[in-house]
Amino acid sequence: MEEKIRAMAEASLKAKREFFESGAADVARAAQVIIDAMRAGGKLMIIGNGGSAADAQHIAAELAFKMGRERDALPALALTTDTSLLTAISNDKSFDFVFARQIQAIGLKGDVVLAISTSGNSANVIEAVKQAQKMEITTIGLLGAGGGTVASLVDHSLIVPHSQTPRIQEVQITISHVICQLIEDELCPE
Repeated sequence: MEEKIRAMAEASLKAKREFFESGAADVARAAQVIIDAMRAGGKLMIIGNGGSAADAQHIAAELAFKMGRERDALPALALTTDTSLLTAISNDKSFDFVFARQIQAIGLKGDVVLAISTSGNSANVIEAVKQAQKMEITTIGLLGAGGGTVASLVDHSLIVPHSQTPRIQEVQITISHVICQLIEDELCPE
C-alpha cells in the first residue's frame, strides 16, 4: 500500500510540475482578469459538476471569506449550492440549464464565470458559457484532458493535460489556490 501511495503522490506532483512549467503565464492572466473585474465592481461566479461543484464552493469560500488571513470579503459565489433552484430548473426545464439560468438571473456585464470541468464536455457548463457570452460576461475554463468543447468557447482556458480525473482535479485545486492567493494579495494587501 505504501508503494501505491508514493506512486499516486508522484503522479500528482508530476502533473502539477508539467502544468505549471508551461501554464504559469495563463494562470497569471486568469487571476488578472478576475482582479480587474472585482476592482470594477464585478463578481466571480463559479460552476462545475460533482467534484468540480465541490471545488466551486471551495474557491468561493476562499474568496468570500479568506485564504489565510483576515481581510475584507471578495465577491465570489458558487452556482452549485441552491438545491431548490437546481432541482426546479432540472425538473421543469433541463439539467443542461442549471447554471445558464442562474447566470441569466444574476450575472452582469463585467462579471466573470469560472467554469470547472475535467472533460470540458458537460452540457450544463457549455450552456452556461454560452449564456455568459450573450451577456458579455468574461469566461475562464479550468479544464482537463484536451479541454473539450468548453475550451473552444471560453475567453481564457487553463487546461490540465492529463487523462485521469483525480490527477486533473488535484492540479485544478492547486491552480485555484494560486489564483485565490494572487487575488487576495492584490485586492487586499496587508
